[in-house]
Amino acid sequence: MARNDLKVHALLAPVLEGMGYELIGVEYHPNGRHSVLRVYIDADAGITVDDCARVSHQVSGLLDVEDPIPGQYTLEVSSPGLDRPLFEAAHYQRFVGHKAKVRLMVPLPERAGRKFTGEIRRLDGDAVVLETDGIEYRVPFDQIESARLVVEL
Repeated sequence: MARNDLKVHALLAPVLEGMGYELIGVEYHPNGRHSVLRVYIDADAGITVDDCARVSHQVSGLLDVEDPIPGQYTLEVSSPGLDRPLFEAAHYQRFVGHKAKVRLMVPLPERAGRKFTGEIRRLDGDAVVLETDGIEYRVPFDQIESARLVVEL
């Protein structure tokens, strides 16, 4: 997560937990007046549009007061969906055996390209081990730009 994402995550997590939601993650995409702050939430019973509206209202007020991100942005509150984003080690652990699409900040030395899809095999210290094409790759968490589960129907 980027610095702004971590700051917003730390600010929102206790508030959302108090509302009965799990904060899955935060993504901030700066783009001038078209910047977007996306907040992913989940709950045991799933997430409805009403849940998103309720959280949006609460979070909007908190962000206005605390102002952790300067400038204008659009706030989006969403469920993680079927192609759930993976933000932290616990997310990878929860989905061992599932496929994930990963984008790295820089390519791994032993593999060309920043993007690949692989099965989450296990955690290994500060990394996740992904298997693709029969080869296991140890991917440090701090090198992952983004990751999402692959929807398998």
